[in-house]
Amino acid sequence: MADSVEETKRNLEEMVNVLKKYADNIEFVERVGLIVRVKKERLREVSRFVHDILDSYFRTMAAVDERPINNTFAAYYVFGKDEMGLNIIIETHTDPLDPEIPSISDLVPAADWYELEAWDLLGIKFTGRRLYRFILPDEWPEGLYPLRKDVDYNLRPVKPLARKASKQAPAGPRIPFGPYHPALHEPEYFELFVEGEKVVDVRYNGFHVHRGIEKLAESPRFTYQKVPFLAERICGICGFVHSVSYTMSVERAAKIDVPERAEYIRSIILEVERLHSHLLWIGVACHLLGYDAGFMHSWRIREKVMVLSELLTGSRKTYGINLVGGVRKDINKDKIQAIMNTLKYIKEEFSKLVEVIAHVPQIVKRATGTGILPRDDARKLSVVGPVARGSGLNRDVRKDYPYAAYPYVSFKVPVYSEGDNLARLFVRIDEVFESINILEQLLDKIPQGPIFAEKIEVPEGVIGIGNVEAPRGEAIHVTITGKGRPYRWRVRAPTYQNIPALKIMLKDAPLADAPLTIASIDPCFSCTDRLLVIDLKTGKAVKKTMEEIIKKKKVN
Repeated sequence: MADSVEETKRNLEEMVNVLKKYADNIEFVERVGLIVRVKKERLREVSRFVHDILDSYFRTMAAVDERPINNTFAAYYVFGKDEMGLNIIIETHTDPLDPEIPSISDLVPAADWYELEAWDLLGIKFTGRRLYRFILPDEWPEGLYPLRKDVDYNLRPVKPLARKASKQAPAGPRIPFGPYHPALHEPEYFELFVEGEKVVDVRYNGFHVHRGIEKLAESPRFTYQKVPFLAERICGICGFVHSVSYTMSVERAAKIDVPERAEYIRSIILEVERLHSHLLWIGVACHLLGYDAGFMHSWRIREKVMVLSELLTGSRKTYGINLVGGVRKDINKDKIQAIMNTLKYIKEEFSKLVEVIAHVPQIVKRATGTGILPRDDARKLSVVGPVARGSGLNRDVRKDYPYAAYPYVSFKVPVYSEGDNLARLFVRIDEVFESINILEQLLDKIPQGPIFAEKIEVPEGVIGIGNVEAPRGEAIHVTITGKGRPYRWRVRAPTYQNIPALKIMLKDAPLADAPLTIASIDPCFSCTDRLLVIDLKTGKAVKKTMEEIIKKKKVN
């Protein structure tokens, strides 16, 4: 262990010595990582070095209006050196009157969406690339950037300026795939371009119900201890993940020591949440492939997890037990025994279900060799979670950047090299068993003691990063502290990182494989059963149900 620590120190020193030739200033901040401050003119070369030479994954980028602080706009690019568990944060600033930063999206493809979002919401222009409306509607008034500090959080433009759509779509007929109306629950919209029954291109069109949660957290009505309840409403499936990610980011910025028992409780609830999420997805996958008995059995097993969630927290979802500094509810001996009984039931019943699923022809044959994401492309796009592990990338922040009680348990990270829909299915199946294993260890080792920190003080102007391995992959929150509340809170959910990979996964794929392939990333959006199919050869449009498209591909 000592040798490993010494080796890490040497590697860090070597890294800092090389980076000195690029940076104006380098600072190692405990619990946060290595902050490399560079002039924007050197951003591209230092990004290339960190991404390519240091082989670091791009994790997120937070763009910030810092005019009230230092009269600049800033961008914080977060890379991760997974094998060292190290964040490398590249910080750069730009003129407030003409905010321009060189684009790195050609060097780091995973940064593409982040630049578009910063342009849309903050008005930072990224030179050397095409910019267009990404989150805001095309009718949004020009020059109004909602994440700037001089825009009030409750502003509602009364008469938006009509403007021609600026999003550039591929030429040719298309299939609108997904709910489109903003009144629907969690709508997301894909356009699939087809030639006959083959998908030749895909365009994503989302953010129809963008809620402005990051802006809301900066408003006077919120405090540091209110934001966890807001964070938990980011996702209806893994809300506790976001609550923990946020609280960790503040705790790391403020160097708050969370009691060990609270860390165990957080990890227990996180793994319970993983169980219910994976069981939900496995059931949906069975349904999409026509095996509805598998869907019902998976959800039957999942129901026991939902009952357990309510026992532990008082709610089946949006648990409301997390705060900066610890948790609000303890776990007594009776609840520990209830968890153990439920885990025994899940393990027995899920083992029987998996044995059946592994031998159902329409599942194995339809999932094998479809929706392939090659390892190199997965690496280039910095995909996360089962999508990464199904393509041969051994990435799991519970191991790479240990947090909460995960340093005290041992578990395997399931990795498959095929990169297809079946690989992503088996990653999740394996993870159900690993979650049971983790929970058993946590319950056996949970220490006595308090569940909330004694002293909660958050200084201003400090950056913190919280990362949690959600069922869908890494969720990462960046918080820059302010007076009584976050000055800037940047949320990056795993789906945001994984959706761009669908362009590769669907390329030249049969149309019948599209529903399962899109579902294989476990995206946060609701589904619809009606598609409009437009054939590039004939130009004819035909309405079809999802079931009709799926069944058109016969199992041989």
